[in-house]
Amino acid sequence: MSSGSTGVKESQNSYSVFSRRGVPAPANGKKRPSEEGEGRRTRPHGYKPKKRKTTAPPKNALTRLNELRPGLPYRLESRSGPVHAPLFVMSVEVDGRMFRGSGPNKKSAKQDAAETALRSFIQLRTPTSDFTSNRVDFTSSRVDFTSNRADFTSSRVDFTLDWVDFSHALFNASETSVPPDNPSHGSVRAAGSELSAPIPRKNPIMTLNELRPGLQYRLLSESGRSHAKNFVVSLVVEGRTFRGSGRNKRLAKARAAQAALTALFHLQPDLEPSRQPVPREGPQLHLPQVLADTVSRLVVDKFGELTDNFTSPHARRKVLAGVVMTTGPDVRQAQVICVSTGSKCISSDHLSRRGLALNDCHAEVVARRSVVRFLYSQLEVFLCDDEDEHQRSVFMRSEDGRGFRLRDGVQFHLYVSASPCGDARIFSPHEVAVDGAHGGDDQAHRPPARKTRGLLRTKIQSGEGTVPVPVASGSSGVVQGEKLLTMSCSDKLARWNVLGFQGSLLTFFTRPIYFSSVILGSLYHADHLSRAVYRRLSGVELPSGSFVLNRPLLSGISDVEARQPGKAPDFSVNWAVGDPGLEVVDATTGRDELGPPSRLCKHQLYSRWRRLHCRLSSLLRIRTGTPGSYYQAKQCAVEYHSAKQAVFLAFLRSGLGSWLKKPPEQEQFGTWSP
Repeated sequence: MSSGSTGVKESQNSYSVFSRRGVPAPANGKKRPSEEGEGRRTRPHGYKPKKRKTTAPPKNALTRLNELRPGLPYRLESRSGPVHAPLFVMSVEVDGRMFRGSGPNKKSAKQDAAETALRSFIQLRTPTSDFTSNRVDFTSSRVDFTSNRADFTSSRVDFTLDWVDFSHALFNASETSVPPDNPSHGSVRAAGSELSAPIPRKNPIMTLNELRPGLQYRLLSESGRSHAKNFVVSLVVEGRTFRGSGRNKRLAKARAAQAALTALFHLQPDLEPSRQPVPREGPQLHLPQVLADTVSRLVVDKFGELTDNFTSPHARRKVLAGVVMTTGPDVRQAQVICVSTGSKCISSDHLSRRGLALNDCHAEVVARRSVVRFLYSQLEVFLCDDEDEHQRSVFMRSEDGRGFRLRDGVQFHLYVSASPCGDARIFSPHEVAVDGAHGGDDQAHRPPARKTRGLLRTKIQSGEGTVPVPVASGSSGVVQGEKLLTMSCSDKLARWNVLGFQGSLLTFFTRPIYFSSVILGSLYHADHLSRAVYRRLSGVELPSGSFVLNRPLLSGISDVEARQPGKAPDFSVNWAVGDPGLEVVDATTGRDELGPPSRLCKHQLYSRWRRLHCRLSSLLRIRTGTPGSYYQAKQCAVEYHSAKQAVFLAFLRSGLGSWLKKPPEQEQFGTWSP
């Protein structure tokens, strides 16, 4: 055969025609002439080229588990977290046992669940950190599948090895797998594993079903609109009826099951996901999670009642806040004192020199003003002539005769649906809290230091968010026409935890009053919240007196509140005990939306204070005369003013910034009519 005939059909594509040396043919499509008379080699008849060996992609845990147990159904347990960083939890049942996994998407969560199931087969119950190899030789006879120790470093099993021997080992090991009563069953996690969130443990429904199989749950009621449903479920166990409520049936069933577990088997709920810190000091009257969930439910239910089951246009909100009062250890006797919404501040153009506008319409601040108004009404009740009304007051005379104090057992609990703006919210939602979050001064347990953490911050005028205080600060500068700068809610909470939330004027009549607990509906992080509300002031040097650094109970809730979609509304609502209904305040002007001043404005509260001052001056032997202006009245509270200066100095010495003072011109008003 000539050198030009190769027995192979030539292609016209120049890029697919090659010489034996791999040099492409000319672009004109002609055959490349043989070099130096060398002819082309011809393949013998029946020649078959050898197939190249291809390495199959390694099989992951999901594939391996499917080979062992084909057709296993995976179920979505929950989805949580913000839209940009969701967290999915998937479960799979293998041989009557439930395994869960979590991940940023359903596929990752299924993989994690499958890996957890495979781990249980080989009994990696308490892996240690002194591992020596990154791969596992499961075919070796030296592997002890019943040991609590493992001989490898990776916190995740390498499933890319020979599956024939591995599957045989798994089937043999599964015969002696972890017993059902193992508390770590279904949630095995190797030491050093890096995950965005821990895998949840067995839920109350599953636990109760193992103890009392075949229980029936009954739906008692369903209320609310589609975006705010509330289900109530009942359960009968050993002749006793337990109820649970929640925004879906599954949550209601879980709460009913947990109530039965607590009452009959003394099994408390797993509080690890929210990491409730128990302070070394402070109120310990209630189980923290029971108190937190009760306070949250009472505030949300009251808000629903005031907004016609959330159907009113004023039910729109970004942040909901409220204060609940307890008078003893029984949380069933708790009472909602006030409810408020809002997340904006007015602009400097609407500041009132006569105290007729609310400068800060954030829900937490409005709730504090509402509870202060409640305290004024309780002092008025105490001074009435009716003995029955006198006993209804939360106040009683102090033993030293210097004023009033709260009756024994009376406590106030602040609920906020989201972490307060400022330092308490400057963190990633997926950060894991540390055990020393409640320790107050435990430097070793604090998160990595950042320049922005702990700083005083100001709210953005007519908007949302906060920024660190200006370097050259001290006054808001509104007189010069600049923007109104208002301290963040985190900073105000820290101040209330030293000076009390009653304000300077009420200290003429009462001792400082502190919040016994601060409960968040979402974005709860124990370490950041405790730093923001009291740990930043651990070095404050208070003058001798009744002021102290309060360390309230901090807690999240079991059913984390969903993020409120949409833009924040331009109004704020408030209600307190005794009010006929909600007051709607225009957040851009700080006044009632119908035009008159708000019932929470400085002028209204100052007028009530003056009336009380006239009645109590002789009774309490108040030496100062009746001040001529709101500003003078505040300055007469000397002990309060000294403690306030100590707070400002503590922030400054810690390098956290200077507290911005209010514009002086808006506090020079008297009691003339608006």
